[in-house]
Amino acid sequence: MRITALAGGVGGARFLRGLLHHARQTYPLSPDSDPLQLTVIGNTGDDITLFGLRVCPDIDTLLYTLGGGIHEGQGWGRSDESHHLAEELAALGAEPQWFTLGDKDFGTHVYRSQLLGQGMPLSAVVDRLSARWGLGDLGVRLLPMTDTPVETHVVVTPEGEPDGEQRAIHFQEWWVRHRAELPAERFVVAGLDRAAPAPGVLDAIREADVVILPPSNPVVSIGIILGVPGVRDALRGTRAPVIGVSPLVGGRPVRGHADVCLRTIGVEETSAGVAGLYADFLDGWLVDEDDPMPGRRGLEVVRRPLLMSSVEAAADMAGAALELGLRLRAERAPA
Repeated sequence: MRITALAGGVGGARFLRGLLHHARQTYPLSPDSDPLQLTVIGNTGDDITLFGLRVCPDIDTLLYTLGGGIHEGQGWGRSDESHHLAEELAALGAEPQWFTLGDKDFGTHVYRSQLLGQGMPLSAVVDRLSARWGLGDLGVRLLPMTDTPVETHVVVTPEGEPDGEQRAIHFQEWWVRHRAELPAERFVVAGLDRAAPAPGVLDAIREADVVILPPSNPVVSIGIILGVPGVRDALRGTRAPVIGVSPLVGGRPVRGHADVCLRTIGVEETSAGVAGLYADFLDGWLVDEDDPMPGRRGLEVVRRPLLMSSVEAAADMAGAALELGLRLRAERAPA
């Protein structure tokens, strides 16, 4: 069973961990074989250079979560972490001090930056990091959406600026430092126009049995992946059912600032609004059980609880998405 997912950070990683848990409980095969092959296409629009090191927040959250090394309370960063290096950098006055990296996390960034500096493409670096976290043994292949360096920036009008002068800041500064509270005018993704899908990305979409969009941010996570030339066309052309999971519960994101991002691009802050962003390729849509999502022709809507309060709850949720995809695939199969 070949599953392909487009994912951002915390929400996508927890959902996919639940999907692996569900698969191993539901489709046990032999001890030497995996019940599914999961290819994850990760967002790299959040990437940023800090202290001379290339940091890939969404890719790293996927690595740490699926590999069993995530800080569960935060949903990002390493478990059992220390911060001696960050403390020394702060004592030296090094900037920025609003983005804290742990000591073990720094190891990832040093290694990645070293390999990138030697000319290795990001996808090959991610393969190395995936091996360190044992993703291959789990039946998981993690791909960055592109090897081209891209960065999401936010055009803002800071309070107190003379004449309301706009300026662009890195997405991480807006997201982490300002907690998405600084009024945003629009998002701009530097480098996206010249980006190409990383090796294996388009094939993973075209050859999948089911494609899943986890409850990642539809604007600055999945939306950025969809902006890579060729990805959206591949989703339109794949024979696999494309199943999405709403990131909204009770009209609000469980975590993050998806509602603010939707508002910024002028999209209704509802599950229906999010589904509209995927309307040209979406076949199935999971929404919360009390969501007033109206039905749409050609789109099967399934209502169920969408809170990932535990690995088991995430597994139930991911299992519902997978089962919907497999049912739609079976219904499409020639008699």
